Amino acid sequence: MAEIATGNREEALDILQDAMFKLAEKYADRTSQEWGPLFTTILQSRIKDWYRRNSVRNRFRSWFSNNDTEHENALEQVEDAMARTPEQLLQADQRVDKLEQALHRLPLRQQQAFLLRNWDGYSVEQAASAMNCSAGSVKTHYSRAIHSLRETLDGHWK
Repeated sequence: MAEIATGNREEALDILQDAMFKLAEKYADRTSQEWGPLFTTILQSRIKDWYRRNSVRNRFRSWFSNNDTEHENALEQVEDAMARTPEQLLQADQRVDKLEQALHRLPLRQQQAFLLRNWDGYSVEQAASAMNCSAGSVKTHYSRAIHSLRETLDGHWK
C-alpha cells in the first residue's frame, strides 16, 4: 500500500518501519485483534505525512534541479514462479503496469479504500476505522475507485 502511494520502494519501507515502531510504542498493550486496524490507521497517517513533506520538498527541488529521476518499478523486478511463455509474461507485465498506473492516478482516499478492501481484505467497517471516516465514505471512495479503474483498464485487464 505504501509503495503504491509513494511510487518508491525505499520510501515505502521507511514509512512501513516508522508505522511499525509507532504501533509497538503506543499500542503494545492492545489485543492482537486490534493491531491490524490500528496499524493500518498509523500507516495511512504516515503516508499522508509523506505526501505533505514531499510536496514541500518538491517545491524547493524544482528551483534547484531540472533533472527528472525515474523510479524503478519494483513490480517489474519480481520473478515469476510459474512457467509461462515470454508472450504471456509480457502481457501480464503490461496489465500490471496499467493497473499500477491507474492506481497511482486515483486520489489518495480512493487508493486507500480500494487497497484496504481488495488487497488487505478489510470489511467496510474495518476500512472505515482504519481510514478514520464513516462506512458510507469508504463505500463511496471504493465505488469511485472501482469505476475509475474499470474505465481506465478497459481492454487491458480481461
